[in-house]
Amino acid sequence: MYKFIVKEFHHIFRDFRTMIILFGMPVVQVLLFGFAITTDIKDAQIAILDKSNDYMTHEITNKLLSSGYFILGANLDKDDQIDKAFRKGNIREVIIFEKNFARKVETEKNASVQIIADASDPNMANLLFNYTRSIMMDYQRQLFKDKKFPLQIQTETRMLYNAELKSVYMFVPGTITILLMLISAMMTSISIAKEKELGTMEVLLVSPLKPFQIIVGKVIPYVILSCVNAFVILMISFFVLGMPVQGSLLFLLLETILFIFMSLSLGIFISTVSQTQQIAMMLSMFVLMLPTILLSGFIFPIENMPLPLQYFSMIMPSRWFIIIIKAIMLKGSDILFLWKETLILVGLTLFFITMSVKKFKVRLA
Repeated sequence: MYKFIVKEFHHIFRDFRTMIILFGMPVVQVLLFGFAITTDIKDAQIAILDKSNDYMTHEITNKLLSSGYFILGANLDKDDQIDKAFRKGNIREVIIFEKNFARKVETEKNASVQIIADASDPNMANLLFNYTRSIMMDYQRQLFKDKKFPLQIQTETRMLYNAELKSVYMFVPGTITILLMLISAMMTSISIAKEKELGTMEVLLVSPLKPFQIIVGKVIPYVILSCVNAFVILMISFFVLGMPVQGSLLFLLLETILFIFMSLSLGIFISTVSQTQQIAMMLSMFVLMLPTILLSGFIFPIENMPLPLQYFSMIMPSRWFIIIIKAIMLKGSDILFLWKETLILVGLTLFFITMSVKKFKVRLA
């Protein structure tokens, strides 16, 4: 019995894949959950529209930026720059100081600050407003600590793109992204692996088809099925869940098809490096499931994460598609604001297709 147990230990330790599952996956998951799951605010980009430009507005701005919660993303000059700043996707909040701010506080005992938050992520918008208001109240207490006074610095809030703070506006774009990513990639990840496992790869080897043609032939049926799936998901989101589409519906559909192509190409790449369907499914779940949920900005803001995870999230396709779909559906953005994210998805698609063909050729040799 003792020798049998020792033999089993030897078998486990010699199997690299088993060791990865036993020790690698738990470590990665603990690190991801520990660092990615946080509701704290850190380095949220804000824009300042200072119509007064006096000592008091400068002190409040410096207090906000020195808190560690905010970084200055832009200094605005006019009101009509606010919408453009939000559409670019980096600015989370705009703070507007009215004219003659310091004079009104000192003479009229009353001045106002308007806080405009991007409520496409309602939880983050609420947190940003509360943090901003708290810092301003602290400044007010320090400024008038020896005096009894009524509330002199009033904060007015405006939630842009989601005035009612509906959580569905946050979860629907992320859910659409995850469903398309996982379903499209998983469907294709087992396709070529299935041929290898069932021993039918020889049929493809002796056929006149080239590797690229075989891969395209494998992908096209899934493209059609995934497009139908995406159409159904979007219709449910619009008609049942009440998700608005402020931008171009055609642009939204084209971006969705691009993301489907990217997901399918990733699935084919996983399939070409996997010998069995089981390995392909395990890779799909491990590579796609947790990173897609945790590192895409779907639930937890990316700027709150450590820098290594922020850099790693840049190679996550779901991060860029969530930005795209939120911007089109909630902000009405077009290609002028989303060209960078679109190019990234195109580049990832071409990369995975190229790597799939290359790996397929290696295995044919």
